[in-house]
Amino acid sequence: MDEEYDVIVLGTGLKECILSGLLSVDGLKVLHMDRNDYYGGESTSLNLIQLWTRFKGSDKPPANLGSSRDYNVDMIPKFMMANGTLVRVLIHTDVTKYLSFKAVDGSFVYNKGKVHKVPATDMEALKSPLMGIFEKRRARKFFIYVQDYIESDPKTHEGMDLTRVTTRELIAKYGLDDNTVDFIGHALALHRDDHYLDEPALDTVKRMKLYAESLARFQGGSPYIYPLYGLGELPQAFARLSAVYGGTYMLNKPECKVEFDEGGKVVGVTSEGETARCKKVVCDPSYLPNKARKVGKVARAIAIMSHPIPNTNDSHSVQVILPQKQLGRKSDMYLFCCSYTHNVAPKGKYIAFVSSEAETDLPEIELKAGIDLLGPVDELFFDTYDRYEPVNEPSLDNCFISMSYDATTHFESTVTDVLNMYAMITGKPVDLSVDLSAASAAEE
Repeated sequence: MDEEYDVIVLGTGLKECILSGLLSVDGLKVLHMDRNDYYGGESTSLNLIQLWTRFKGSDKPPANLGSSRDYNVDMIPKFMMANGTLVRVLIHTDVTKYLSFKAVDGSFVYNKGKVHKVPATDMEALKSPLMGIFEKRRARKFFIYVQDYIESDPKTHEGMDLTRVTTRELIAKYGLDDNTVDFIGHALALHRDDHYLDEPALDTVKRMKLYAESLARFQGGSPYIYPLYGLGELPQAFARLSAVYGGTYMLNKPECKVEFDEGGKVVGVTSEGETARCKKVVCDPSYLPNKARKVGKVARAIAIMSHPIPNTNDSHSVQVILPQKQLGRKSDMYLFCCSYTHNVAPKGKYIAFVSSEAETDLPEIELKAGIDLLGPVDELFFDTYDRYEPVNEPSLDNCFISMSYDATTHFESTVTDVLNMYAMITGKPVDLSVDLSAASAAEE
């Protein structure tokens, strides 16, 4: 391999594939390698036989579950915000032409042992059983403030500088009780724990606005969309994009070893005795374990069912957020369900996931609160994986390492990581000022 590349990308996880697509579109010369013979890395989707082999050690799933190839079970299940950053990236790169999306039916929150629809607007707040009548009025006023808030227009700020006022102080102004704060912070603003309460309120207000705008995109029951045939389609779509712009792909490359010069800067990647030279390397933590540290662990249960999750209005696809405080935990738990309507299971079958940041080594016990909400299950699998984040200084070694995927069932944190890496590699942000209305047609 005598060629020199601007960037070698190792691993075909979703983050790596998005980056390789964006960098190829920018005109950089990209080589993409993976030790696996399939796309998606950790974020792949498995058919039933692959799922069975991975978790049960045999390749003979019971016949009553239907055809193996009708299953596309995500290993990192996540929905996309209809107005969120990932959708903007898809439109910016025109990757939407390789994918078909469908709106997700429902967005729910767990409160005092019950599952409720998440109210996202002042009108929904008035109807929600989550709050009493006086609390509804207070919540409605808060929702109207958020809906009307425009960062560049001080007239909408009501005298508050949200870059300085904390979320706790903003919420106190409206006198909302802890239960209301719980669903606003965790099910609308999608914070993963309660640290946000003592941080500037602007971030929370922007997150709530994103939720409401996403909800309005499809007039559906949730702000989320999800690709037909599962998330395994996404890395492949970005790989196609990269190839269209001249990116080179090599799968099934064992040992991909990153090579450095005396100064510790990356010079290339060696596989099967050949070295490809490059200026920069992008990879997931598994390719450079000595430049990453373990920061946590995700516990997940995967269930195959013959019915929707109870108390979610028979939704075929749904997210339920269980805020940490409701469970006496340090972090939230997430319930994710999709079904044959998204082409991820045979007709009549549903795939549900319960995931959380692990606080013990016993996922079966730790995830019980979420599993109990599923009703009867046909099959249940448990999985845990460690989460890593980079500890290197990219300006010194030219290695750009992604963070492991977290337990959340939406893509906002994933895409933030990708865009931060892109800015570090290229020295500029991705321009995502796209007209979303023009793209809506592509997603109907």
